[in-house]
Amino acid sequence: MKNLTSILIVDDDESIRKLITVYLKNEAYQVYQASNGKEALELLEKHTVDCIVLDIMMPKLDGIQTLMKIREQKVIPVILLSAKSEDMDKITGLSLGADDYMTKPFNPLELAARIKAQVRRHKVFHEAQDATIHVCDITIDTQTRLVTVNTQQINFTPREFDILLLLAKNKEKIFSAEQIYTNVWHEDSYGSDNTVMVHIRKIREKLEKETGKRYIETVWGVGYKLSC
Repeated sequence: MKNLTSILIVDDDESIRKLITVYLKNEAYQVYQASNGKEALELLEKHTVDCIVLDIMMPKLDGIQTLMKIREQKVIPVILLSAKSEDMDKITGLSLGADDYMTKPFNPLELAARIKAQVRRHKVFHEAQDATIHVCDITIDTQTRLVTVNTQQINFTPREFDILLLLAKNKEKIFSAEQIYTNVWHEDSYGSDNTVMVHIRKIREKLEKETGKRYIETVWGVGYKLSC
């Protein structure tokens, strides 16, 4: 089953929660509801959420306090709902990390469109982050397969690049030659030690030539790891 995009609606007005839920379910979103900030934080501990619609004026824990708690640990897009008389709260919320706001009364179709925009923007941002890996002085672009160290580009063969990428994604984790071979060549690792050793040596030589550093350590009797 395809994973649905999940939206959390936080508002003490049940009729507003139900109205928003109807429109979001028509867009095939999974919807969670909370009547106050305390309930919202409890839900966030149990479920993965892609966007939060957060009312400012609520009992127990208001929207501003809830936003502050969310931003201590999460970077989920947050859209504030506010009455026209709450302009200062709205400004405070944006300065504390809210991504957008709407003033009550609002058009549910517009809110759904803004949610879609925030979810898309958040996804694109994180995909771009995932595409670039920064470790030690090394920057690896997984889309272009380019490696730069201190702005200096270093060329690697496809196998060398894949080995470096594996180690960079798992900094300080030790991989045996067999594990490296299985992950990179995607076949049985029988008799692979020499093949991996040769590729590791070439990677080290290229890095050391440009930077004077080896980066990849040999843990004798165990395997290899990338270390700064």
